Amino acid sequence: MQAHELYDVIIIGGGPTGMFSAFYAGMRELKTKIIETLPVLGGQIEVMYPEKNIFDIGAFPYIKGSDLIQQLSKQMAPFETDICLEENVLEVIKKEDYFLLKTNKGIHYAKTILITTGQGSFDPRKLTLEHNEQYEKTDIHYYVKELKTYQDKNVVICGGGDSAVDWALTLKDVAKSVSIVHRRNKFRALEASVTLMKDSTVDIFTPYRPIELLGDGEKIQEVRFQETRGKQTFTLPTDYLIVSYGFISDNRQLEEWGLETEHASVKVSQRMETNIPGIYAAGDVATYDGKVKLIATGFGEAPTAINSIIQYLNPESFIQAPLSADMAEKFSDHFSDPN
Repeated sequence: MQAHELYDVIIIGGGPTGMFSAFYAGMRELKTKIIETLPVLGGQIEVMYPEKNIFDIGAFPYIKGSDLIQQLSKQMAPFETDICLEENVLEVIKKEDYFLLKTNKGIHYAKTILITTGQGSFDPRKLTLEHNEQYEKTDIHYYVKELKTYQDKNVVICGGGDSAVDWALTLKDVAKSVSIVHRRNKFRALEASVTLMKDSTVDIFTPYRPIELLGDGEKIQEVRFQETRGKQTFTLPTDYLIVSYGFISDNRQLEEWGLETEHASVKVSQRMETNIPGIYAAGDVATYDGKVKLIATGFGEAPTAINSIIQYLNPESFIQAPLSADMAEKFSDHFSDPN
């Protein structure tokens, strides 16, 4: 692989949408490269949520995060996608008939660009209590990597969104006890998940917020909570405290590239076009009226973006691609073993 090669499309972002985009670009026989800031493909799922069950992927009642990334890698494998890891795109410069991408490691050239960076760089919203930094080294977790860590432990989860509820449901059969504490009475998660949690062994406390960490300086022993709008307090025995307050994302560089944005997302047309001809976006980074930010949505947007790129590169081509079933004979050697 030579850095000066001209690619049909460079995909910025190697999460699920970027990986599926690369697969579909291979199906359309585009010369493709992925540039990813992390040391592995898979995005947040692979780095932060490999053990989390994902419930909104078609054909899977649920699938573990790491398994989803493994299947996407297997799907990409038949095609020669060049992959650059631990590389940050710093600048995008539009030339007459191609784009020049400057990164922390070099320069890349592409006829088109597909942005699939999700919410960009991300940092967890952290707990702001006395001693929290001290216990972050041992007992305070902002994401779950290995379920076995919580085996037969007392786990307390702070938060009220999808991640908090999903972790409560995932850990209830692993931990000794699971308690979830939310500062509001109403959870901001999928209704079916909340109902399932309420019918489970998970202990639910609302509306409360954490006010004190009680421990011996090395390990947390209890967490004290107080009513959000009252004075009543109580403590919970705690081996591990999972703080699920969401993440602070940063996509500011997109504006620096001249892209039209809205709330840190790139505005796109129904064909996933940005305001700059030749640059497209898909997945959580893309926004339009009625957008629903799900992995499944990104999987649907990826072929739309790639087909739009095909027509941009060759205006005489049809936007509607051949059905994959009709391409089976052509790619039979690539997919001889579906398992």
